[in-house]
Amino acid sequence: MTTHARIGVTILLMLTIAGCAGTGGRDAGPAQAPDASRIPDPVPRAEPRSRYGNPESYVVNGQRYHVMASGDGHVEQGIASWYGTKFHGRRTSSGETYDMYAMTAAHARLPLPTYARVTNLENGRSVVVRINDRGPFAKNRIIDLSYTAAQKLDMVRKGTALVEVRALDPGQPDPGAAPVYVDAGQPLGGHRIFVQVGAFSSEQNAERLRANLASHTLGSVRLFQAQVPGQGAVYRVRIGPLASVDQADRLTQELERIGHGDYRIVVD
Repeated sequence: MTTHARIGVTILLMLTIAGCAGTGGRDAGPAQAPDASRIPDPVPRAEPRSRYGNPESYVVNGQRYHVMASGDGHVEQGIASWYGTKFHGRRTSSGETYDMYAMTAAHARLPLPTYARVTNLENGRSVVVRINDRGPFAKNRIIDLSYTAAQKLDMVRKGTALVEVRALDPGQPDPGAAPVYVDAGQPLGGHRIFVQVGAFSSEQNAERLRANLASHTLGSVRLFQAQVPGQGAVYRVRIGPLASVDQADRLTQELERIGHGDYRIVVD
């Protein structure tokens, strides 16, 4: 990458940080919005990687993010937020102009651009977006959606939603296009949210962390044992299940306060 290109990436990433970092749905929508149902989802197509916004890695707020070489097969679940009028018309990390009425999104690590299917696990609604921006940079968020994409997922008023993000290969069938059936009788559509604070090969070390967290009355702190190929037994320290995204937000704020900032959201 040339020096000019590096400077361009840095400038664009700084603009994105101002626009997407931890908006959490606190941004505003327009006074009069177009009918989101009339705005079609983008059709995935093969595109070259953007000239901007795709460094091997970059640092935001002291944390290094590594841009993925490819989005093929990438699936993750977590909490989505959205961004709107405050950033409408600003430049994204890819160099494109942010349009809150377009079906776009921001992601910290997927290549720009990437098409992805985003499914609201709380109500089963699903959309396709084109990821052309970097963010969000809060550890408890995995994607920032445009205002219209958030409208379609029925998450504008609430500000956040529990979602699945599935990268799409333009040359392959979309496995998420089939209807998603949600058990409306269960909280969050039957999905459970945990905050994972650590993972250890030593059960003793995991138990030590569990006991420390339990002393802070953060909720139910438990060990989950799993067998990982090539690693053997792994002991994961998780708090939950949690009843809502808001509860997860409050818990992560408390974890930050007591010095346990190395956590991640887990959806079961």
